[in-house]
Amino acid sequence: MSKVVVLGDEAVALGAIHAGLAAAYSYPGTPASEIMEFLIRASSEKKFVACWSVNEKVAYEQALGVSFTGRRAMVSMKHVGLNVAADPFINSSLTGSNGGLVVVVADDPSMHSSQNEQDSRFYAQFAHIFCFEPSNHQEAYEMTRQAFDLSEAVGLPVMIRLVTRLAHSRSAIVPRKPVSPPALPPGERSHWTLLPINARRRFEVVLNKQAELRRLSEESPFNLLQLNNHNSSLGIIASGIAANYVLENWPDLEPKPSFLKISTYPLPEKLMRKLIDEVETILVVEEGYPLIEKNLAGLMGIPGKKIKGKLTGDLPQSGELSPDAVRQALGLPAWTQVPRSALRLAQRPPQLCQGCPHADTFLALKEALKDFPRALVFSDIGCYTLGYFPPYSAIDTCVCMGASIGMAKGAADVGYHPSIAVIGDSTFGHSGLTPLLEAARNNSRMTVIILDNGTVAMTGGQLSYASGDYLIKMVEGLGVRRDHLRVIEPLPKNLTQNAALIKEEINYPGLSVIIALRECLQEARKKKRGQE
Repeated sequence: MSKVVVLGDEAVALGAIHAGLAAAYSYPGTPASEIMEFLIRASSEKKFVACWSVNEKVAYEQALGVSFTGRRAMVSMKHVGLNVAADPFINSSLTGSNGGLVVVVADDPSMHSSQNEQDSRFYAQFAHIFCFEPSNHQEAYEMTRQAFDLSEAVGLPVMIRLVTRLAHSRSAIVPRKPVSPPALPPGERSHWTLLPINARRRFEVVLNKQAELRRLSEESPFNLLQLNNHNSSLGIIASGIAANYVLENWPDLEPKPSFLKISTYPLPEKLMRKLIDEVETILVVEEGYPLIEKNLAGLMGIPGKKIKGKLTGDLPQSGELSPDAVRQALGLPAWTQVPRSALRLAQRPPQLCQGCPHADTFLALKEALKDFPRALVFSDIGCYTLGYFPPYSAIDTCVCMGASIGMAKGAADVGYHPSIAVIGDSTFGHSGLTPLLEAARNNSRMTVIILDNGTVAMTGGQLSYASGDYLIKMVEGLGVRRDHLRVIEPLPKNLTQNAALIKEEINYPGLSVIIALRECLQEARKKKRGQE
């Protein structure tokens, strides 16, 4: 097949299609969103299901159901999404997979659009499953194809760990001929019903498979060991995309060090031992947390060997790695650079779009709170988190999906007033229903403002499951009193009346919900262009 230029995310998606994908599920989240975007575009021509789910937990469970039927399934998400899906993820290592089950997680070092930079390799280790970490786009494609085969061979889910730089960069790949594997018989019920008597037995099965996973890791062609028997001073262990940063500096390294590229987990211990035995100093270069370095050093280190990396300060522990950071760790002179001060770049701080309905809601909220200097506004994940910045300075928190309502209820429980939650429509569908159910049952003295712009705007305008009339019915169904379920239209001309309504509900000694209903401006423009 001829070369195609794709994002790293798209290489994974194409690999899944060519591996005989039956169904894929996801929730939007940068840097993983483009996987599902690609699959949805391709699904109109292919015979597989590709759809957005209400959250990552639901997405994982849907993929798990597909696997149980004997078909191949993939679930994709950003790193913090795996926290949401952790319950079915961890338990699926005990149920095992039937049809191939591939879990793609895109980590975000430097937190370009995330609230932390956790490393999903630890999740794979925790769940006792196999993990691939590609270093380039071709590997992302090939590993995805192999992951389905491997999942069916070992009877476990398989993880593919991406990072932002790979997920969102483009490169040419050479695809291979697609395959269409037959469906397997449905799963064994005693494996998939995790009553204690079954779960204990299944956990033993998972533990007994670890030796096979280690063997597969040792033999994987994606790991590469190059020993220089004439230079025992330095060996480099690098994983995933970080291996590229080593190779960018490779021409300037003399004499050449021994080098091990790690692309699979469990760690290939025998390959690591071969390198360690040959060198005096080991530099560990990995994107994310120092997983390899910690495993290598242990508590007491390796006698007679010096281990360098993030834990020793030779490489930065936070943020993305770079060729420059690796170059410094290698003791090479810095490349000549143009100082930032010489680049006449416009400063573009993050901000809400001009005309964004959230801006008008925040202005009305600020007006309503003028008489409440102690007000706490608990916010959530979405475009509206930008309300933290001037000129709005309208929110006080942003922790995780759905946290706003639970945090507001906690504050209300201890008598804090006003306690206000601000949450978007998609985030409400994702994780806001259950805390609102509890707040409604207790008639907690708090005000919830749901910003309904009809889409998942922050990640590109994907489907929102909690919008419009359906959202109103959902809120009513949770037990919120209809006379304190209000709808406003956030427009400049409605500022005064919206502020008065918000203030009225803040003064109500119970739970009130205000839905700020107005379409996302960017989505409205897309629709208009589509009609022209």
